[in-house]
Amino acid sequence: MSSSALRHALAILALPFTVAVLVPIWIARRFAVSAAFPDSFLGSLGVAMGLAALGVGVTLFAASLRRFAGEGEGTLAPWDPPRALVVRGPYRYVRNPMISGVIGVLVGEALVLRSVPHLVWALFFTVLNLVYIPLVEEPQLERRFGDAYRHYCANVPRVVPRATPWDG
Repeated sequence: MSSSALRHALAILALPFTVAVLVPIWIARRFAVSAAFPDSFLGSLGVAMGLAALGVGVTLFAASLRRFAGEGEGTLAPWDPPRALVVRGPYRYVRNPMISGVIGVLVGEALVLRSVPHLVWALFFTVLNLVYIPLVEEPQLERRFGDAYRHYCANVPRVVPRATPWDG
């Protein structure tokens, strides 16, 4: 495994894998949540919506990660951030597509499992990032990338995607 692949693997294991796999497993065990076939139309609809959210979340996360590695020359980890500002691919629609993707995965898990504790975890993770991103991450990005980042922020929303791609 190359050093670049190892850096990415460690960052993924430390952050999104913990958030989207290890913590949900712990929640399922702690609250005795298990997957069960839905017994109603609404239950089936919820599971279908959850599977769709999982699919969109994983796709968005993977596309974002690929951009970080290729164009940004860095990882998703705060200790090894991208060296170049990434504004293409999913970043044309939303400034934090990785976080949006992980939120999609967490909401998808909650819907598929029909689990309130998992939904609470998804909401907690969302609120945590809605506080962390503007207070910590964005000031660091502004210092690193200056006017280019400020221009990007003025045109692309933080978490909820634009309807059309930004062509900045």
